[in-house]
Amino acid sequence: MTTVSKAAAQFAYDSYRTLDEQTLHARIESARRELGSELLILGHHYQQDQVIQHSDLRGDSYQLSKMAAASEQCRAIVFCGVHFMAETADILANRPDKLGLRGGQRVDVILPDRSAGCSMADMASIEEVHAAWDELGEVIDTGDVTPVTYINSGAALKAFCGRHGGIICTSSNAESVLRWALDQTRRVLFFPDQHLGRNTALRMGIPNEQMPVWDPYADELGGHDQATLQQSRIILWQGHCSVHQVFSAEHVHHWRERIPDIRILVHPECCQAVNDLADVSGSTGKIIQTIEQAPAGSKWAIGTELHLVNRLKHEHPDLEIHFLTPLICTCATMSRIDLPHLCWSLENLVAGTPVNVVRVDDDTAKWSLVALQRMLDVS
Repeated sequence: MTTVSKAAAQFAYDSYRTLDEQTLHARIESARRELGSELLILGHHYQQDQVIQHSDLRGDSYQLSKMAAASEQCRAIVFCGVHFMAETADILANRPDKLGLRGGQRVDVILPDRSAGCSMADMASIEEVHAAWDELGEVIDTGDVTPVTYINSGAALKAFCGRHGGIICTSSNAESVLRWALDQTRRVLFFPDQHLGRNTALRMGIPNEQMPVWDPYADELGGHDQATLQQSRIILWQGHCSVHQVFSAEHVHHWRERIPDIRILVHPECCQAVNDLADVSGSTGKIIQTIEQAPAGSKWAIGTELHLVNRLKHEHPDLEIHFLTPLICTCATMSRIDLPHLCWSLENLVAGTPVNVVRVDDDTAKWSLVALQRMLDVS
């Protein structure tokens, strides 16, 4: 179980909502100076510019947690991201060997707004996964199924994988992880994002016919008959990223018709129709690296979160960069982390009354680490 502490705060949040942006920036920087090297502010790539400018580290969720956990001075992490990211940071920063080095002192992991969640992660609850596992056991041998969860999932699902011989993947190592999993067992149960699982497996030569999508709300067997599940190689969970789900094949065709020499760059959380048409498909890190290495004057349409695309456009004026869809497509839950919440959480930390401290219970953290270690061994 993960808890989010609601300590009585010396400073009430409401008073921060009326502060102007200049004042908030100044007070955030003042708090950072006072906390010094014991504080790390982590900024996910999808964050708003006015928030991420205060981060000590920026990156993908797992990369950020790993870097923060490696710090010897850090005693508090303020994660400008979403809930599952803060859980991962707590698991890594407070694992037994790290606690031993600090004499048992925990690193507080703070989520500035505890309502900053992830719609994809919420599409697979631990109760639903347990129910699916039990149902699958009625028609196939679950001893011949490896559960694989995307890093974009709750700690309880990571622990489920740890307990059942499973593993965690990121968007950059999904293929290596799936190959490992299929070496262990005939089948994989992949959750919560069906698109990452499908696009990765298709590159490995597994056809859609062997990848049924499990609907947790179906009356029985995820909406399939027994024969379909018995013939499966990868059982995909019916989940998706609300941001990447917006991109369509029509958007790709639009840009190719408008700018014939444009290159299409997308995240593998996009649907198969988009992924198949793209010139490059890869993790957020790969998207950034591709743009950094692109020749001057080249033209790109990028299918990922809008804040990141706009930041890349600003940082690379020698390139022509477009957003793949004409729709405004930001991560709404990520945007809950704003300057007032960041300032409020930092000043309470300075005052010794930390708010929104995310802590994963010891048993869940233990089994999550087992699944994470398998991923590290494979990668």
